[in-house]
Order: sequence, then C-alpha cells, then structure tokens
Amino acid sequence: MYLTPKSGLFLAGSCVSAIAAVGSVFELSYGQPDLGFQATAIILILSIPLTGLFFFAAVRDARDNIK
Repeated sequence: MYLTPKSGLFLAGSCVSAIAAVGSVFELSYGQPDLGFQATAIILILSIPLTGLFFFAAVRDARDNIK
C-alpha cells in the first residue's frame, strides 16, 4: 500500500470537495438553495477544480512513494 498521510489528506480533500459539488448541484436544481443561489454557485465553481486538483495531488504523492 502506497498511501501516505499526505496523500491520504489529499484524497480526503478530494472526497469532501466532490461531496460539496454534488450537494451544490442538488441544491441549485431544487430551486431554493439554503445558502442562497450565489453562495451555492460559488461553492460549486470552486469545488469542481479542487476535486481534480486534490485527486491529482494524491495520486502523484502516492506514485512518488513507490519503492
């Protein structure tokens, strides 16, 4: 197993931001977001690239630790 604490944190960040993105999509499609349209849209716009960035960082860190 090549999971290090650092790559585990990156993977957890990826999971949290992916959950935030999915939740934001459902909130926006419902029509009346709890945090308001603008705040929910900002969360969605930020969480999509963060998901990919954190996942890429986790994979890269795990690959760097293969011996």
